[in-house]
Amino acid sequence: MKPIIVIPARLAASRLPNKPLADIGGKPMIVRVVERARLCGIDEVLVAAGDKEIVDVVKEFGADAVLTDPALPSGSDRIKAAIDIFDKERKYDTIINLQGDMPTFEPSLINDALAVLEKYPAADIATLLSPSSDENEKVDENVVKGIISLKDKISGECLYFTRANAPWSGNSGDGGGDIFRHVGLYVYRRAALEKFVSLPPSALEKREKLEQLRALENGLKIYAALVKDFPKGVDTKDHLEMAREYYRKNNAK
Repeated sequence: MKPIIVIPARLAASRLPNKPLADIGGKPMIVRVVERARLCGIDEVLVAAGDKEIVDVVKEFGADAVLTDPALPSGSDRIKAAIDIFDKERKYDTIINLQGDMPTFEPSLINDALAVLEKYPAADIATLLSPSSDENEKVDENVVKGIISLKDKISGECLYFTRANAPWSGNSGDGGGDIFRHVGLYVYRRAALEKFVSLPPSALEKREKLEQLRALENGLKIYAALVKDFPKGVDTKDHLEMAREYYRKNNAK
């Protein structure tokens, strides 16, 4: 496999506008995400930007960025558009979709997700799930839950994703009643990404407001690894302050 990390970013966020440019310890958030991504050891990191201001900031930092149509409906559409512009010769066959609002994520998570695609030839898309027994998270609609059929103790095939409290939290079975929180990181085989964005939004996708259900409804296979880390995204001012505190504590430059 020849992987590339693509980070979609746009300024028009409903809950925290302009957040890719928000300062975190003296650098814009999108730059912090690029820095973290580079630590995983994959050679190429590309920002798929919906705005010229983001392109300018990323290039000033010395990273690659391309400008995509700001009207694109999803991050998946944006990374597809960006890779088509950046890699016309189709050098990269594995596309890692990393969210641009996770400036404190653990870089090894990228390698964990990539390993899933290597482990399961039947997988079209790989992702990550993080177990949790937190009762508040079980009923929090903002915590997306993955339903997984484990093939071993640490990975398996995803059957469904939901905002509801699922699977049912009984006292038996793998996980002992845990939910499996979805980590917003995807690794696509390039052909799977191309198929995915060519499809219209599906009924379950629109109902749950989860675009990965489009893949499942159309026969694409999603496999996942279980990981302990659950990176926090930045969606509010409070989240932004937590990210700033993380960098203060870790003396990041």
